Amino acid sequence: MSDHAAHPVQPPTIFSRIIAGEIPCHKVYEDAHVLAFLDINPLSPGHTLVIPKEARPTLDLLSDESSAAIGRVLPRLCRAVMRATGTTDYNVLQNNGAAAHQVVMHVHFHIIPKVADGRGLGIGWTSRAFDHAAGAALAKTIAAAM
Repeated sequence: MSDHAAHPVQPPTIFSRIIAGEIPCHKVYEDAHVLAFLDINPLSPGHTLVIPKEARPTLDLLSDESSAAIGRVLPRLCRAVMRATGTTDYNVLQNNGAAAHQVVMHVHFHIIPKVADGRGLGIGWTSRAFDHAAGAALAKTIAAAM
């Protein structure tokens, strides 16, 4: 059994209800695997959500097929949002798990334009010193987990 098959499909979320057409959305793109629509609580004009139609809570549980479908369309959607909003700067945000600020437990990517008046995503980033020996060991462990 594949690792993907070991994980049951998630219970319905607001996104699965949008996919099913039970809740309306302002759709900007749809294909067999992906739906993109405007966020109804935007950080800036053009804030777009990109979701797989496959219901999985986190990116690590998403099938290769759905992941590839998002990867193919995400750059095109970013370009379209920038053209439509007249912005050149943006963030693509994707959270996994409640502790990582994920609210809807269905994989989703945010395309968030950064506009001249400052609207958009604000980030606090506290970097730490890098331990090269520990980093080398961790890189080997991650590579072995592939």
